Amino acid sequence: MLTVSTLDPEKSYHHGDLRAALVAAALDLLEAGGEAALSLRAAARACGVSAMAPYRHFPGKDDLLEAVAARGFEDLAAELETADSAASGSEALAAQGAAYVAFARRRPALFRLMFMRPCRKPDASRAYGILERRAAALAGPGMPAADLTLAAWSLVHGLAALILDGRVPLEGEAAEAAARRITLAFATRLNAKLS
Repeated sequence: MLTVSTLDPEKSYHHGDLRAALVAAALDLLEAGGEAALSLRAAARACGVSAMAPYRHFPGKDDLLEAVAARGFEDLAAELETADSAASGSEALAAQGAAYVAFARRRPALFRLMFMRPCRKPDASRAYGILERRAAALAGPGMPAADLTLAAWSLVHGLAALILDGRVPLEGEAAEAAARRITLAFATRLNAKLS
């Protein structure tokens, strides 16, 4: 008979932060089998807890998916921040574009989940804010920073979506290199027009 005492202690309910463990398990399930493979029951099983334990933290599957999407935005923000800090000016915007596409390619199920569901603004705002700060630094009097931010985001998000949907035949480093070139060309031409 399976009891709490026979479960792996690292996977049992008393491991500390069940909510975070459920989100991590759901993320693994999502990346392994897509949204269809993800359920509260499957996340509970992966954490070694009862099927009812997740309901202490998530009223339903949609709430768990929202938490997974929020985690995705945190991870994306960290990658954009790293890319941005490795360069400056237009090159930093290009690095962010490449990082954005790389994230989408590496974690397609998570990327789709992040943008296919309603998202609370705070979840996405840190990632968007990193792009917005760089755009504000590049914007001139002829284009408001908000417009430049939206244009740059639309550019890289559109490219990422086209790649994931197989509409643009780019794979591996070629996808990130294309994102870098396109974003850099966009920023360079924009700077030339604003100067």
